[in-house]
Amino acid sequence: MSAPAARTGLFPIGPTSPRSFSIDSAERSSTAKALEEVRGANYEVAHLIGGREVRTGRTEAIVTPHQHARTLGQFHHAGPTETGAAIEAATTASGWWSRLSWEERAAPFLRAADMLEYGPWRDRLNAATMLELSKTTYQADIDAACETVDFIRINVKNMLAMYDVQPGSLPGMWNQAEYRPLEGFVFAVSPFNFTCMNNLAFGPAVLGNTVVWKPAESASLVAHLSMQLLCEAGLPDGVINVVYGNGADIGPTVLEHRDLAAVHFTGSTATFQSIWRTVGNNIANYRNYPRVVGETGGKDFIVAHPSADLDALAVACIRGAYEYQGQKCSAPSRLYAPRSMWPALKDRLVALTETIVVGDPTEPSTYVGAVINARQHAKHVEALARARAEGIVVVGGNTDDSVGWFVDPTILEVSDPLSPFMTEELFAPVLTVYVYEDADWETTLHLVDSSTAYGLTGGVFVNDQRAERQADEILRYTAGNYYVNDKPTGSVVGQQPFGGARASGTNDKAGTVWNMIRFASPRSIKRNHLPVTDYRYPHLDS
Repeated sequence: MSAPAARTGLFPIGPTSPRSFSIDSAERSSTAKALEEVRGANYEVAHLIGGREVRTGRTEAIVTPHQHARTLGQFHHAGPTETGAAIEAATTASGWWSRLSWEERAAPFLRAADMLEYGPWRDRLNAATMLELSKTTYQADIDAACETVDFIRINVKNMLAMYDVQPGSLPGMWNQAEYRPLEGFVFAVSPFNFTCMNNLAFGPAVLGNTVVWKPAESASLVAHLSMQLLCEAGLPDGVINVVYGNGADIGPTVLEHRDLAAVHFTGSTATFQSIWRTVGNNIANYRNYPRVVGETGGKDFIVAHPSADLDALAVACIRGAYEYQGQKCSAPSRLYAPRSMWPALKDRLVALTETIVVGDPTEPSTYVGAVINARQHAKHVEALARARAEGIVVVGGNTDDSVGWFVDPTILEVSDPLSPFMTEELFAPVLTVYVYEDADWETTLHLVDSSTAYGLTGGVFVNDQRAERQADEILRYTAGNYYVNDKPTGSVVGQQPFGGARASGTNDKAGTVWNMIRFASPRSIKRNHLPVTDYRYPHLDS
């Protein structure tokens, strides 16, 4: 490991500023051109294994959620053969990638970050994110560009900070900690909802690990373009190997392999628990105990005290619950409102909701696009039909799949705080409200804490110090990302490290040294400059 030279020239970092996309701005024009480029490219997304494109002929269309008749191309499905080849490529590359200096490993990543922030890749990856994931221009930019850049740069910063943690030495010896990459390969499994979750593969790789990466099927194109960017920036073949397709076709080959060193996962709680169960069942067969790192679901909350600022609370609910169709892991989907505030808050939420434009996210006026696919849409159709039957719809509650998979921004009001709408994850632009009696603030806080299995994000709106201290204490383990007088979405890399516990994951905080250490295997080294030449201790002398 070479000395971390010239690090001050690289840092401090970010956060990368999002563009404004104002009328007649250069970025609005360049984004429009990039959208046309991506719409007309007809991509064929092949697996990337050891630097080679591998096609299987088992293909699936890349669909635009807000206009599902339009396709952007197709991606190939992998099976055990392709997955096994990806593992072999990763383990082969590990032999030399893991022994390069940190400067050599970091160089292609830092180059990719600069290319993404300042070059045409920003418009291209943003456009693909808008079309494949149905994100608005702003939501795409803060994800695909800003957070991807910030993760790349902070990974290098955190790697160097980790290397700086060294043991002490006494005269006559030199003690060192060597932060080796893991022995084996890392399996990265990324979700559909954030392009920047390419970090699940990129982070371990910069440390010297090699990776088999399985993106969500509904995010195949943005993963493909992320890798094109990285390869153009100089990442050597075999360091990150990408296989597309169903988890059931890829997972068993990876999870049962002797050289599995770690799993880096973001996705559903059920899938993560299945992965953990499989690893547990195979624990005696691995060369090393695999590290299992994951962020999963959430039933995120906002709880308002009677002292809360009504306008700030209403805006936080609208932004938090509706941005990106409620498909952020951090999106609040349950609101606890005091009875004294509810009539005015209800009117404000309804009025704001009715101004929300739902439609094609490439149009500047659109605030809510489409949900990701037909399967998710069908789940929301069923849930909202149940809500209408129960008479709990305050505003919204409708769906439409004639052109795209649209779900109207919706507010529900329930009388049962343990209603499924208050306890089960939906992943849609739906906010369910439970109205509590003002005198029951402390009781309500305990209800917030105990109602779900999750512990991801939450926000408290309060302008009373005693009530704020109560919330801070009672909700200490209710959320890994906890916000006071702010919406519980929009964590910024390097400022609010993201992750939760309970059923929401292992809380290893993406973008931190705590996350990076999970993909390193420290070795303690003692170099003795004054070797002992007599086995006897002084007390043995007579």
